[in-house]
Amino acid sequence: MIRPLLDTEKVVTVLNKIMETELAGVVRYTHYALMVYGYGRIPIVAWMRSQAAESLVHANEAGELITHLSHHPTLGIGPLLETHLHDIGDILQESLDHEQQALSAYTQLLELATGRSILLEEYARRMIAQEEMHIGEVRKMLTKPGG
Repeated sequence: MIRPLLDTEKVVTVLNKIMETELAGVVRYTHYALMVYGYGRIPIVAWMRSQAAESLVHANEAGELITHLSHHPTLGIGPLLETHLHDIGDILQESLDHEQQALSAYTQLLELATGRSILLEEYARRMIAQEEMHIGEVRKMLTKPGG
């Protein structure tokens, strides 16, 4: 059986988008951690900082795959919109939107890789699972107790 060829240019474009999205996550979650006030601050700040650290790991993984494919990783960072809404609910809603953007990019990568590259396919599946977990966690945090 002959595998279809991988469209390396499209894959690298998506990997660069992933890298930019994850780098934006580093900045975004670092900023959010600084803006949390109130009784629940300490655990929320710890969670935000862990998300920032994880985003950096994810950006590095995407960059490694780009160079594995003999291409040049982006120096760009994804959109960093400052809404100036610093209520924890607003911050978590923005986080949810960001996680959904990342999920979309990883899903695009999976579509390009399926049946063409086990390495990229497995990477995309692993990252999709992580993003789905993050989305679930943020949704739980946005749900009022008993709601």
